[in-house]
Amino acid sequence: SPVPSPQEQDAYADRRVYPRVAVALPAFLQAGRERHHVQMLDLSAGGARLQCAARLPNGTAVELDCGTFVRPGGVRWQNEEALGLSFDSELNARELSALVNRSNALTARMNPAD
Repeated sequence: SPVPSPQEQDAYADRRVYPRVAVALPAFLQAGRERHHVQMLDLSAGGARLQCAARLPNGTAVELDCGTFVRPGGVRWQNEEALGLSFDSELNARELSALVNRSNALTARMNPAD
């Protein structure tokens, strides 16, 4: 059969629906009355990976605030290194592009050419 069975597929294969783009953006994560400083590590139309010191249970409703960009979502996973966030509604191409461009501009500003 040309389609591999679930047993034949790699158990650790990347099953993300949306491609991810590496970013480096400071942001805030609002969870109820608590506001946490986070660093956005990567981004897709459906969610983001954040560096976050706070421990939040899976399913926690949150709001990601990156200045001009605010998006509600929910915590999907968390480990010692990062937190996975799923947005309640997809980013459109313009929103995604604007955040990537902002990340690139911040990176260029922090690492000026010699």
